[in-house]
Amino acid sequence: MSSAARLDQTSPEDARLLLERCCGASSWVAAMLSRRPFGSDAALFALADELWLAATPADVHEALEHHPRIGTDLDELRRRFASTSSWALGEQAGAALADEATLLGLRDGNVAYEARFGHIFVVCATGKTALELLTILESRLHNAPDDELKIAASEQSQITRLRLEKLA
Repeated sequence: MSSAARLDQTSPEDARLLLERCCGASSWVAAMLSRRPFGSDAALFALADELWLAATPADVHEALEHHPRIGTDLDELRRRFASTSSWALGEQAGAALADEATLLGLRDGNVAYEARFGHIFVVCATGKTALELLTILESRLHNAPDDELKIAASEQSQITRLRLEKLA
């Protein structure tokens, strides 16, 4: 079943819950619900993008509040980036056990980021190693707050798309 079909065929309450799992901005969820049925995945994804482009800074902040603060917990970082022998060859090309310096950098960088910008660091992390995430985090720490919020909104859009695709 496609993502759009799942959202179209479920109850309004269940559709709301599914959409909230994709993006935590309540105005985006309400607007998506008001446009059901979607009919196709292409229409669903296009509408999701269209509505997110109209998101206000408050919408972006609300969506970001629904993300876990993984980067501030060193033990959680260790678990997340531990080498796993069961990964299929090439599943995450280049992923390797993150060294302690990288994990400490992620933890400290996330704390510094939130202090500077007033919201968590968010990046579409699919397929990225801990070192790649640290490099992205460090590069974004120097952005102007308004520019960084736009980048975070763009990353949220990518995450929303991936989550919508997973509804299928």
